[in-house]
Amino acid sequence: MKNTRLCLPFLLVLFLFSCSSKLAVRPEAFDPEKEFARANKQIEDKEYEEARKTLLEIKNRDYSKKFAPLAQLKIADSYIKEEESELAISEYQKFLETYPDHHYASYAQYQTAMAYFNQIEGPERGYSGAARALEEFEKLKKMFPRHPYRDVVDIRIQQCRNTIADYEFLVGEFYYKKGSYNAAIGRLEGLMKKFSDYKREVDVLFYTGMSYKNLGQTNKASEYMNRLIEKYPNNKRTKDARKEIATIKP
Repeated sequence: MKNTRLCLPFLLVLFLFSCSSKLAVRPEAFDPEKEFARANKQIEDKEYEEARKTLLEIKNRDYSKKFAPLAQLKIADSYIKEEESELAISEYQKFLETYPDHHYASYAQYQTAMAYFNQIEGPERGYSGAARALEEFEKLKKMFPRHPYRDVVDIRIQQCRNTIADYEFLVGEFYYKKGSYNAAIGRLEGLMKKFSDYKREVDVLFYTGMSYKNLGQTNKASEYMNRLIEKYPNNKRTKDARKEIATIKP
């Protein structure tokens, strides 16, 4: 009887410990795939801040490194969806610096270029976006020659070049009309060197020739007017160019 009484407290403690062990909930192992799916759902629901918190946790806790790169890309993509292009560009650059050989590296470079490209609003306001986009598209072609965006990149590059050329022409035309002929010549001749296929070349030739004429440099003026006449014999500017040549004193 005495031994039984002594054992009771011990048995009670053992029983309670056994019960508590069964009731205790073991922490669930971190599942990066499951968390990545949750982040995608959050982005679909436009819960961008929450999605980025989830993606950042994946970056920090995905020891397999399978989903960490994808999480970094998704962070950048989420900023694109929020139209925060500068933040998106910064995150794409982080991806390229951290995972330069990843099979999605060309995607990150393309998205960087497109973020700048989508800032183009016309030659007056779109010059800087077009210049940066052109730089990034050229980088894409150089770094990833087998990239999967070949069908569209050359078109985007030409659009960037057109925007930049239009801007240079507008500036040159502005200087010409203002009477700053040396400045006009600098812009317009630079335009012809960089963009030999410019769609408004006939106007570039005319304003360049007129700028030289107004500066008294008749030989250069005649050179440009004759180039215009030879290359665009049926253009409306040709008649004006012939008149200008007739007034130039030998």
